[in-house]
Formats: sequence, C-alpha cells, structure tokens
Amino acid sequence: MNMQKKDVMIALDFPTKADTLAFLDQFPADEKPFVKIGMELFYAEGPDVVREIKARGHKIFLDLKLHDIPNTVGHAMSVLSQLDVDMVNLHAAGAGEMMRAALEGLTRPDGARPLLIAVTQLTSTDSNALKNELLIDTPMAETVLSYAQNAAKNGLDGVVCSPLEAALVKERCGAGFLTVTPGIRFADSEVGDQKRIMTPANAAVNGCDYLVMGRPITKAADPLAAYRRAVKDFLGK
Repeated sequence: MNMQKKDVMIALDFPTKADTLAFLDQFPADEKPFVKIGMELFYAEGPDVVREIKARGHKIFLDLKLHDIPNTVGHAMSVLSQLDVDMVNLHAAGAGEMMRAALEGLTRPDGARPLLIAVTQLTSTDSNALKNELLIDTPMAETVLSYAQNAAKNGLDGVVCSPLEAALVKERCGAGFLTVTPGIRFADSEVGDQKRIMTPANAAVNGCDYLVMGRPITKAADPLAAYRRAVKDFLGK
C-alpha cells in the first residue's frame, strides 16, 4: 500500500454524516486529510458514510477496536475489508489467535488488505486504573510493550499507543512497526479526558508515525488552520 509513512489523522467524531461532510467541506479540493472514523459516526451512519468519504479522496482509518472471539472477529474483518479503508484495528487484549483470525479475514483474494493495528492501552487509562481496576500490576510502559510485541509476533503492522510509549515500541519491535498515537494536544489546548498526552512537535521526535487529533482540530475556531498547524509542527511542512 502506497501510504505516506508519517501523517496527521483527523478524528471525525461527529454524530451525523451531515456534520461530518460540512466539516470536510472546509478543506480545499486539493487538500484531503487522512481521517479516522470511529464508533460514533459509524454506528450512526453505517458503512455508507465510509464509502462516501473514501470516494471524496480521503485515506481512512476505521477505528472500531474489534475485540471478540477469533471466529467473530475474522468474519467481521472480512466484511470491513470490502470498504476499501486504509487501516483498521482491534484490541491487543484479544490475544494471538484473535489477531491471526483478523488478518486472515481482512486479506482479500488478491492478497491485498488494509493495515491492521492493535490497541494496547487506551490513552484515557492511567497507571492507577491499570493496577486497581484492570488488576495489571506491570507498569504501564511494560504492559504496552508486551502487547506490542505480541501484535508484532502475530503479523500485525503496528499498534495504537500513547505518544509517551512510541519510542519504546520502536526500540522493542523495530523501526518499521507503526505507532498510531492519539493523545496529541497543542501546548495551548485543553487536555480533556486524555491523560497520557504530547504535542505534535514532541511526537515528531518520539517515534510517532501517525498522529490522531480530534477536538484540537474539529473544535478549533479555524479547523483548517489548526490542521495545518499540526502538520507543520509534526512534519515540518
């Protein structure tokens, strides 16, 4: 798949297709940002909104975080593979058999498939929740690295992790193993419900391949300017 190795994704966390397309209409015809379609929009509008945004020329990360028994995930991935998206994901906590079933389901008859990445720990999860609610006594960084290594071992292309762990993931899993990092905020942005965060400029030197930014762009007074600021801070252009 011919994709730019590093990019800024905009999280299209809107409740309706009309809101989403109105947002995308603010971008010039020759400027098609990589976008993330998550649960809110997909559950509200279904696969047709994915097809419409793809037809407009956007690369798409379909962020549905599949996590179920291997048979169910494999069949679900075979359906998602027909949407011509560029990236999909699952929860690394589903373990190896589920990951392998996902890859098998995602791969089309011609051998092509979207990138498949695994969610390690949500950026809203902090060390206190990890230990006291999830009953995982291993430190956050080691937990994320273990999940990432398991994803790499089972043939996945990368992981979703916080920007704080991206460099460690690269060190442990190799430079070609992708890191997709939410929890990106401008220095002057509100933190919101994210706990493990970083600026685009710092993410650029910390091993991040794809940044995911939602509210700092979508809720900005000038979303186009905010997007361009993120790209400049991250890619230097």
